[in-house]
Amino acid sequence: MRDQFPQSTIVVEKVDEQEAWARQPVGASHLRPGGTVSGPTMMAVADTAAYIVVLSHIGIVPLAVTSNLNINFLRKPEAGKALLAKGTPLHLGRRSVLTEVNIYSEGQLEKPVAHAVVTYAIPSSRRR
Repeated sequence: MRDQFPQSTIVVEKVDEQEAWARQPVGASHLRPGGTVSGPTMMAVADTAAYIVVLSHIGIVPLAVTSNLNINFLRKPEAGKALLAKGTPLHLGRRSVLTEVNIYSEGQLEKPVAHAVVTYAIPSSRRR
């Protein structure tokens, strides 16, 4: 992630075959009016967690791209706490990978603040 996206503030916390965790520290630039974390910030962490899941299964393929991201905002995340995103694979196909991502406010892993389903297209040079 650091090599391909040095501008990102999202940190990879954990990766294994079952799941990937990403952490987005939340600062003033991530907030929208009303003091809540912005939708684009939550979408970025969901997309990154999905990307980590994809790369953990197909290898380092920077040209794998998001082909669909559907997100549901469930509750207001806490402004002073980092976002944690847990990504899991739902379907590993030849042409695409479907993932599920739950996003939480740090310290509150019992109730997600958002839920996303993200599909990544796999470049033809890396298809199995």
